Amino acid sequence: MNKMFFIILSMFLLAGYSGSHALSPVEQDRLPISSDPSQVQQLATLGRGIPNEVAYSPDGTILAVASSVGVWIYDAQNLNAVPHLLEGHTALVWDVVFSPDGSLLASASWDRRVRLWDVETGESIAILKGHIFEVLVVAFSPDGSLLASGSSNGTIRLWDVASGEAIAVLEGHTYGTLAIAFSPDGSLLASAGMDESVRLWDVASGEQIAILEGHTDGAWDVAFSPDGAILASSGADGTVRLWDVASGEPIALLTGHKDWVFDAASSPDGSLLVSAGLDGTVRLWDLATGRQIAVLEGHSDWVRAVAFSPDGALLASGSNDKTVRLWDVATGEQIAILEGHN
Repeated sequence: MNKMFFIILSMFLLAGYSGSHALSPVEQDRLPISSDPSQVQQLATLGRGIPNEVAYSPDGTILAVASSVGVWIYDAQNLNAVPHLLEGHTALVWDVVFSPDGSLLASASWDRRVRLWDVETGESIAILKGHIFEVLVVAFSPDGSLLASGSSNGTIRLWDVASGEAIAVLEGHTYGTLAIAFSPDGSLLASAGMDESVRLWDVASGEQIAILEGHTDGAWDVAFSPDGAILASSGADGTVRLWDVASGEPIALLTGHKDWVFDAASSPDGSLLVSAGLDGTVRLWDLATGRQIAVLEGHSDWVRAVAFSPDGALLASGSNDKTVRLWDVATGEQIAILEGHN
């Protein structure tokens, strides 16, 4: 891996970037709704900008989309409602995550800033400065007291949410940190990097405690199982790998994607793993056996992001085809398209 990886990635993403200006709700289109999977149409009133990440609020009422023009906030229970754009970042937003209690939203941007937003008011309440390169990922600790952020130069910063102060800088990745995740008990932080490694950190001390090696190209994402026993990682080598957290040993290799696997997430009950890839597919896996159980097809370009709804019934996916799609997890049927992110 080398710096050319990030240069190519930047060119790849910005090829579809339509500009950095913010659009007001009145500039949105209204489109018809269809709940028939065979006749799915665009959902009404959609935000613009290529979607880079999607996140549900803990109560499932809000869907946040990190995009090339900002952060769009959707009413997940009434997608006809006009979405709201959170304005403030001066470059594309690469990641977004809700705090465990749903009161805050954190966003990571290529403007080298992390912003905290009040979900109720939509106001930017803090700007976390310190990264000297693009910020690619953010994650809240399970108790909401800490925020971790990762940058394209490989550094990870831990922030005190209440004060907005940086309390630690974790160094180990030799190239960009593409994903971070806290363990369910908050004691560990996992990170995935362009240097092909997955790393485990002790949150209390900031010490690196393990390097999980196996990916043969950049590691793109990490996700803990709800019980914290298993860590899933996805990579540019086209694989999803499962690791035993206690021992650091690999326990399964999931193959099926034809190219880079960008994102992975565990279902709330821990029974399923979802992955998203450059091949344009979303795939569901049985986490216990590693068996692929469904391939969700519909996107016409690479899929960057996936997220389960809090009850595990729905799955949202964001793609470079400028759509966010909603899927019924039980049937694998596509039930809605949010189209207009252009």
